[in-house]
Amino acid sequence: MPLLVCAQTSDTITVQKDSAQNLVVQAPVNRYNAAIEAILKQNNFLNSKGTPVLMAVKIKKPQSNDIVFYLLAGLVLLMALIKFFFDRYFTNLFRVFFNTSLRQSQLTDQLLQAKLPSLFFNIFFILSAGIYIFFLLIQYKIISSQYKWSILGACILILAFVYLVKFSTLKFTGWVTGYRESTDTYIFIIFLICKIIGVVLIPFTLLMAFAQTEIAITSAFVSLLIIGLLLFLRFFRSYSLLQSQLKVSRFHFFLYLTGVEIIPLLLVYKWVVLFLSKNM
Repeated sequence: MPLLVCAQTSDTITVQKDSAQNLVVQAPVNRYNAAIEAILKQNNFLNSKGTPVLMAVKIKKPQSNDIVFYLLAGLVLLMALIKFFFDRYFTNLFRVFFNTSLRQSQLTDQLLQAKLPSLFFNIFFILSAGIYIFFLLIQYKIISSQYKWSILGACILILAFVYLVKFSTLKFTGWVTGYRESTDTYIFIIFLICKIIGVVLIPFTLLMAFAQTEIAITSAFVSLLIIGLLLFLRFFRSYSLLQSQLKVSRFHFFLYLTGVEIIPLLLVYKWVVLFLSKNM
């Protein structure tokens, strides 16, 4: 009997200990739930009693810039190859542009006689300026980056068409009026500045493609200022060389530039922006 009483007593103590442990464990849980419910009732910004809404999860597809990298790397490689094979033409081009101490007429004659290097540099200008315009449109959010390749091709083709029409018009005008030498000089100055622009735009295009937003915006603004300065310089160089041959005043020459070159480009730009805004 004493042994049985002891066993029963020990069982009773064990059960009491277990129940006490359960009470200790459950008490904090109840206080935690009560505190959460009190917070939800007091907070008017949480819609705790509303029906849960299912949010559709869309997997984000990362955009790769590998093709853009290879495109710009190919552009830089093309520039390197042109400079390697036509290094003398490249040097004389910048000498004529900066008007060094050498006789500019001799260098100009050398550049005019080199038809093949001039053709390659003109093609490079079309590619470089077309790619630059494409990234400039993306930078100012005129177009979306998802329509990349069709718009890039359109930029290059439109630019090539504009300068082909300009070249053909000037050649035809010189042939009709008999001022063939003057028009050839003017065409030479136009494409001289264009070749310089094509080379200068390379670093700005790289910055707009891969740099941070602040740096890209700054580079786009600086590049536009440089292009405007070069076009302004083209006006004075053209007028200084053609003034003695054509006997034209600065005002009339400015009217020609505005009516024949600036306004058509603005109209093309306006048409492209309207077309992209309706179809993108």
